[in-house]
Amino acid sequence: QSIIANWDGHYSSHSIYKDCSMKQARNLELHGGNIYRFIEEENFEIDDVIDFSASINPLGIPEIAIREIKDNIKYLCNYPDTDSRNFTQTVARHFGIDPDCILCGNGSTELIYLTVRTLKPKRVLIPTPTFSEYERAARSEGIEEIEYFYLKGEDNFDIPCEEFISFIKSRLSPAHMIFLCNPNNPTGRLIKKEDMLKIAEAAKRLQCYLVVDEAFIDFVPGESVIKEVKNNPYLIVLRSMTKFYGLAGLRLGYGVMSPALCERFMEHKEPWTVNTLAQIAGVACLKDTEFKTETLRTISQWKTHLEGLFERHRIRYIPAAANFYLFNLKAGTSLLHFLKKKGILIRDCSNFKEIGRADGRGWFRIAVKSPADMERLFDGIAQYIEDQG
Repeated sequence: QSIIANWDGHYSSHSIYKDCSMKQARNLELHGGNIYRFIEEENFEIDDVIDFSASINPLGIPEIAIREIKDNIKYLCNYPDTDSRNFTQTVARHFGIDPDCILCGNGSTELIYLTVRTLKPKRVLIPTPTFSEYERAARSEGIEEIEYFYLKGEDNFDIPCEEFISFIKSRLSPAHMIFLCNPNNPTGRLIKKEDMLKIAEAAKRLQCYLVVDEAFIDFVPGESVIKEVKNNPYLIVLRSMTKFYGLAGLRLGYGVMSPALCERFMEHKEPWTVNTLAQIAGVACLKDTEFKTETLRTISQWKTHLEGLFERHRIRYIPAAANFYLFNLKAGTSLLHFLKKKGILIRDCSNFKEIGRADGRGWFRIAVKSPADMERLFDGIAQYIEDQG
C-alpha cells in the first residue's frame, strides 16, 4: 500500500505548498530550523541547543579555514574580488576543470535564482518532494508553467530513470528547464552517475537545460557529474561549501557550466556577492584533504549508529546517501514541541505535500550528528512515544 496520500499520478499543476502561503512555506523550509528565533522564543542559550534540522557537517569548520579567516580579517577594509579568482582557480585545480566554466555565488541558492533569471525558461520541471527553492525561483520570475514529477514513497522516493526520461521527452522542449537535487533533499536518495548521465543526454537532445544541484554530493564524491559539463552545453552543476565544510554562515557556492553560459550569467549577476572571508575559507577547505578523509570516515560510522537507533526503536527511515535521514513516525507537530522543550530541533516535513501524512504518520528529517547527540534525540523520541501511550 502506498504511503502517499491521494497520489494520482506523476505530475500535477499545483504548487508543492498548496496548503500554505509562500511566506508560511518559507518559514517552514529555509534549510531547517531558525535557531536564532528558537533561542529567543524558548529562552535557550545557543550552545545548549542540538540542531538536527540543518544538515551541516557535525565536525564543523576545518581548523585551517578558521586560521585563515583570523589571519585575513585585516583585509576587510578592501572590496572582495568580484570574480573570486583565487577560489575559482582552486576549484578548477581541485576537479581538473576549466576555470572559465566556474561562477561563484553567495551560496548555491543565489545561483539557483540567477539560473532562472538568466535563462528565463518557458517551463520548469521539478521532481517532488525536493528542495523548495527551485519552485520559488521559478515563481519569482513569473514562470507559470511548472510541471511536477511525483516520487513514490513505496519506492523510497527514488527517481525511476527510464520513466523520468520518457516523461521529459513527452513534456519538455527547447528553452525548458529541469531541476534535480542529488542527493535529494529531503529524502537523501541518490541518482547514480550513470543514470544522471542518461538524463543529461536526453536533456541535451531536447536542448533543455538540466540543473543538477550537488549541494550534498561531497558525501558521495564519486557520483558527481561536474566533469561532464564540458561535453554538454545544457548541463549546469551547482555546488555548495555549506554542507560538507560547515560554511553556512559565510555563504559560498559555485556553478559549473559552459563558458558561454558563464558569460550570460555574469550579465545578470550582482557584483561582490561573495565576501573576502568566504573566498579565503573556501580555498583553505578545498586544500584540506585530511578533513575530507576524516569527514567521510566519521559520517560513515555515525550513519551506521543512527540506522541502528532507527531499527532499535522500530522507526521506519529512508536509507540515505547524504548526511541526513527522512523518517516516519506516528506523530505530528506535538513531537517537535516536545523535543524543543529539551533543546532539540528536528525538521518537520509535513509541508512537503507529496510526503504529507498517511495513516496519521508524520515525516521528519534529521541530520547525522555525534552518537551522544543522537542518543539524546532518540531518548527524547522514546519518552514522547511512551507519554503518548
